[in-house]
Amino acid sequence: MTGRTLTLTDNIYDYLVKYGVREPPILARLREATRKIPDSNMQIGPEQGQFMSLLVKLIGARRCIEVGTFTGYSSLAVALALPADGRIVTCDINPQTTAMARQYWREAGVAERIDLRLQPALKTLQELSAQGGAGTFDFAFIDADKPAYLGYYEELLKLVRTGGLIAVDNTLWDGAVADQKINDASTVALRAFNQHVHRDERVDLSLLPIGDGLTLLRRRG
Repeated sequence: MTGRTLTLTDNIYDYLVKYGVREPPILARLREATRKIPDSNMQIGPEQGQFMSLLVKLIGARRCIEVGTFTGYSSLAVALALPADGRIVTCDINPQTTAMARQYWREAGVAERIDLRLQPALKTLQELSAQGGAGTFDFAFIDADKPAYLGYYEELLKLVRTGGLIAVDNTLWDGAVADQKINDASTVALRAFNQHVHRDERVDLSLLPIGDGLTLLRRRG
């Protein structure tokens, strides 16, 4: 028995994926295709995609929003977990990587559930609020430029309903957030974000050692 999270060796991680993940073939193909392009490490792992899918089902989500699309793995994982009338708005500024995303969304038969907004994410979030979207989203995911995390978070707190979830990726940042000798812009921003949400009484909080660190925030009433 141990009182702390198990260290994941390559062998244990392979076992986890083999027996703990049921990855749909379309997601597996997208993951493999993404490995062949630059910055492929930006893609979440299959265990994280499955965990987020389960969260979406557990809270009965119908309206979701994502900041940072990349090649569309996380948005596809969420869209596959939504009911037929569910929708996810996803924000990005890269037409090349999101072209790959669109291809796989179509192949999966869920393209009509995914609303891609190709413009700065803060603009999209503010537009959604102005259009009456405040308090209407069930689930949100942040996985984009780290210095903007706090801004995205504050806008999403307006959009997500009471009891809704915000999931935030990369909050352990390969351990750099715990090393005070590392002070690049992304690390400093993530450190500030973690400190901010830890103090924020508007949300319930859990930072999980999944992938590169996944923070779950439940909006309180």
